[in-house]
Formats: sequence, structure tokens, C-alpha cells
Amino acid sequence: MPEPQHLEPPPYVPGGTPELGPADAEVLRTGPGGRGPGGTGPEGPDPTGGPSAVPSAAPEERVRSLWSDAWHDLRRNPVFLVSALVILFLVLIALWPQLIAPGNPLDCDLAKAQQGSGPGHPFGFNGQGCDVYTRTVHGARTSVTVGVCATLGVAVLGSVLGGLAGFFGGMWDAILSRVTDVFFAIPVVLGGLVLLSVVTSSTVWPVIGFMVLLGWPQISRIARGSVITARQNDYVQAARALGASPLRILLRHIAPNAIAPVIVVATIALGTYIALEATLSYLGVGLKPPSVSWGIDISAASPYIRNAPHALLWPSGALAVTVLAFIMLGDAVRDALDPKLR
Repeated sequence: MPEPQHLEPPPYVPGGTPELGPADAEVLRTGPGGRGPGGTGPEGPDPTGGPSAVPSAAPEERVRSLWSDAWHDLRRNPVFLVSALVILFLVLIALWPQLIAPGNPLDCDLAKAQQGSGPGHPFGFNGQGCDVYTRTVHGARTSVTVGVCATLGVAVLGSVLGGLAGFFGGMWDAILSRVTDVFFAIPVVLGGLVLLSVVTSSTVWPVIGFMVLLGWPQISRIARGSVITARQNDYVQAARALGASPLRILLRHIAPNAIAPVIVVATIALGTYIALEATLSYLGVGLKPPSVSWGIDISAASPYIRNAPHALLWPSGALAVTVLAFIMLGDAVRDALDPKLR
């Protein structure tokens, strides 16, 4: 076994730098281990210093946040891509239905009632002689408007009430829990029959208000539980120990980490609200003529299902595809945001 070599310190030169001997130059050239530049191998970097001591991480190995990681997964999920394309198409025809259906959905001709498809009328006519294709396209505006506005109202109201109750607790939490129990005991369809039967307006706002009134308890429960879980984390305790105000802790530290379950539930509920609007309109207590709605068309075509099934098939199919697209989108978002599924 060779004896370890002892390097002598270089001689001191007054007013200058130390002179390097042959052994010192060899150490600087090959490294302390004599195994290449930097001393970590034939071509390895110096582990003790130098710009090449810590290699830069590859872009794909860098740490991503929850939202960037979720977007990374969503872009590779075919369910999300298909549902997003369908929803984008629905939003476009809801904003500009004249792009693919330039006709007026209220123009009807009784002489063409219950007729099948023909040139310029691919879906045929309903029992009142209205073009089914035009009414189906224009009905997307009502359904998308009701679903989006009701979801936003429910998400905002439920998140605020549930978040405050979960953060402060105590008496307010107990009161909110009892109030939500009361609202959960009200059947949605029966409540719609009672509350909307006295409304004479044919606009979408009474229906949206009813959905917000009976829909916020679900989001409130989700937000409350998420906030209670988030406020027990160490970073919240550290912020409180550093003297952060309750409002800053709630908005800067708890809300960004507790909003993911609310987004998932709200996305799935959007399709449910669209189906609820069609159900209430079918029963005659939701939207009323002259409003154009898939629920109204389904209700009007039901008595003629044997003679003109096409008048019932197309609005029902559009409603089913829309609800399915939003539910699929919610499932994809849930899979991306739920860390337990990774």
C-alpha cells in the first residue's frame, strides 16, 4: 500500500503570491483526487467549488406548483381535451348562434308542422312549425348562460360563507352548519315547483336566483372542510406567529390552497344546473315562451313523439351532450387537482 504523499507548502514570496511547485500544479490540474479536472473523475466537476459544482436542473425536473402540475396533466388527458373542445364549441354558438343558424327561432309556419328534414332544415320542424335546427342552436345560449351564472353565484356565495365559518369557527360555524342542514332538507325539484310557480318573468334570472339559493350549501360544506384542513398547516401557524392579520392569512395562505376542491365541485355542478334548468322548463315553472330553451322544446315535442320523434331527439341529444361534456371536464379537473390520485 503506497504511503500518502505530503505536499509541502509553497515558499512565501514577500509582496507577491506564493510560488507553486510541480506537485501543487499537478493538484490544481487534476484535482485533489488526481482523477481529472475538479477531482471527481476524468472529466468531472469540482465538488468543492467552482461554477460547475452544482449542475443546473433540467427543465422537466424543476419543481412545479399545484396549478402548473395540474395543467401539465390536463394537456395529456384525452377526456379533458375532448370535453374542452365540445364546451368551447357550445360557448361559441351561445355567443354567436347566427354563425351556423342565421334564421329566427321564433319564425314558425303551421303548414310545416311535424315535417321531417328537408333542404335548409336538416332537423325538420316541431309541432308548431318552427325549425328544430335553429331552435336547438339558439337554445345553447340559454343553457350555457344559466349554467355559468348559477355556478359562479353558487361558488362565490358558498366559498365566502363556508370559508369564513371554517376559518373563524365557533358560533358562526355552528349557525352556518344548521342553516345548511335546513337547505339540504329541501328537495330541489319540489322547491323549484313551489318558488318558481309564482314567478311570471320569462327571463333566466329567476331560475338562476333559485339555483343559487338552493345550491350554495354544497359548496359551503366543501369550502368549510377545505379551509379547516388548510389552517392547520405549518405555514399558516408560522404566518400567525409572525403577526400576519387574519385577513392576510385567509387570502394569501389559506384561500389559494383550499380553492381546488371548490373548483372541482363547481365544474361538475355546472352540468347539473343545465340539466336542472331543462327539467324546470319541462315542468313549466322554469323558462317560459317566448324564451328559447331545450327544456321548453322537449316539453313541447313530448305529445308528438310518435308522429315527430325528431323534434324531441335533437334538443334532448344537445342537452345530453352538453351535460356529459361538463361532467367529463369536472372529472378530468378532479383527477388533476387531487394529489391522492397521483
